[in-house]
Amino acid sequence: MAAVLTCGEAAALSHESAAALWGIRKPRGGAIDVSLPRSRDPRRRGIRVHRRRRFEAATHKGIPITSPSQTVIDLAAALGERPLERLIDEADKLDLVHPDELRRYAAGTGGVGASRVRALLDKRTFLLTDSELERRFVPIARAVGLSTPETRTRVNGYKVDFFFRAEGVVVETDGGRYHRTPGQQRRDRIRDHAHVLAGLTPIRFTHDQVAHEAAYVAEVLRGLSSEP
Repeated sequence: MAAVLTCGEAAALSHESAAALWGIRKPRGGAIDVSLPRSRDPRRRGIRVHRRRRFEAATHKGIPITSPSQTVIDLAAALGERPLERLIDEADKLDLVHPDELRRYAAGTGGVGASRVRALLDKRTFLLTDSELERRFVPIARAVGLSTPETRTRVNGYKVDFFFRAEGVVVETDGGRYHRTPGQQRRDRIRDHAHVLAGLTPIRFTHDQVAHEAAYVAEVLRGLSSEP
């Protein structure tokens, strides 16, 4: 609060300092980040000033601060994909911002950070069509020695994406929204439990893993094919 007040009217805590106050990133030592209108340029020891044309501000714990969406976008410019994904996960978990809302905000904001947020969220919500998914997934399974799966068939009363009958393995590929709802997660667990009780091994991959992390998918499937 002292840092913000020192910088004058329309100033707000931002970047790493804002992320720490929102609780979406661990506090880091050093200067305190404060954003303020571009027309002003105060110089204060121990404060890292970000002069900006515009930014979205809020109030948290009585302190003027950049909004959760603005804070994520500000940090995204300097983060790799995994740290950015963790940052968005934490903001979502704390109910600070929903990924859909963040995507809309990023779409109306320029800069490197907004572009990286859009790219990550677009990647995580990308859905393959059934035929495209099969075209990418089946060769991975075949390469590690699994039998040719039955696709989009019913097993234990549920329609499944891939059923490896010889190995007794059911593979589901989860897509849709960035985060599945609690209701969807509960239904998925019920489906998985039904397969386990029937003596099968259920396993889940995301569409993103099938599309972009084939080596990881192959590693997991290889472990299944080597089980006694």
